[in-house]
Amino acid sequence: MDTTLLLSVLLAVLLAYVQPLLYIVFSLILLWNPRILHTTKRLRFFARNIAHRGGAGEKIENTMEAFNHAVEVEADMLELDCHMTKDGKVVVSHDGNLLRQTGNDVMISSLNMQDLPLYKERLEVTFNTGHYSTGQDRKFVLLEDVFQKFPTMPINIEVKDDNDILIEKVASLVRSYRRDAITVWATDSDHLMSKCREQNPDMPFIFTLRRGILVLILFYTGLLPFVPLREDLLQFYLPQVINRKYIPEPSDPLILRCRPLLWLVEKLAMRKALFEHLVKRGIEVHLFVCNEESDIDAAFSLGATAVMTDYPSLLSDWLRRHPQPPPTHPHEPPRHPHTPPSIVGASGMTVHCRADPSNAGLPFALIG
Repeated sequence: MDTTLLLSVLLAVLLAYVQPLLYIVFSLILLWNPRILHTTKRLRFFARNIAHRGGAGEKIENTMEAFNHAVEVEADMLELDCHMTKDGKVVVSHDGNLLRQTGNDVMISSLNMQDLPLYKERLEVTFNTGHYSTGQDRKFVLLEDVFQKFPTMPINIEVKDDNDILIEKVASLVRSYRRDAITVWATDSDHLMSKCREQNPDMPFIFTLRRGILVLILFYTGLLPFVPLREDLLQFYLPQVINRKYIPEPSDPLILRCRPLLWLVEKLAMRKALFEHLVKRGIEVHLFVCNEESDIDAAFSLGATAVMTDYPSLLSDWLRRHPQPPPTHPHEPPRHPHTPPSIVGASGMTVHCRADPSNAGLPFALIG
């Protein structure tokens, strides 16, 4: 009886030590080899150079001139924000209030599209304090006009307003122009993301703030390799630009305004092992807003797959001098935005697309 009791105690002690050890071993194995457990996501596009607000440092932000310039200097993706005018038009604008952009203290939602004022002649670059952009084009642009002009260009859309009609219109435009696979839903809010995905669940989407925090918790507890993730992209500030290139405003989240908290976030969140794990699962990692070569270098060194910048020509030049390794999982290869994409249908048939002006309301015509 004493021998049985002793063996039981020894077995219990052994299990107490072995189980945590096995958990750690399997967690590490799956961290570095997530394909063992998870199917790799496959976006229909791949970007390195993302023009923030169309490249707000080189042309007036979010104008057609800025978007054209970004494409000319070989940006791979456009980033923009949307609001809705009084007459129901979806307009591209970062701010809902036009004071910063135009000098007029008025809300976009209170004006018809035709009554929107022009951008200022010189507009300060938000993420490059003390520097200004200029341009010939100072007009606000419709989201639909951007879709028509760049039918194959991946676009990251952040919906700023909790406005059901706005979200419905954006989703409808994306669907009408058949760009669901190359248009990204972006918002920090769980509530807004839920609404966006309800309207168009076929679009890729980013982690919200709450979901991003959850990923960090899972990473540090070793649970992340075991947990399925529905998001397609992780987008976050490169913390080192805060309080240097970008000075937080009182309305910004506490995480940006409190230096000790920002320092903690940088130490916890900017982990190459985390980013590499996500990338192996097919989740793109975008860091922003990098407007100096030192910041671009830091972002890619951390394992970012892409960088958002206000200076897409600067980033294009950096990428030519610092070629990045190809993606670790299959994508549609990077291409110049004017090159028609190949879209793989559910049947496995590859269809090539091009813009067709004769197709009223449809951006693509089948050509192969």
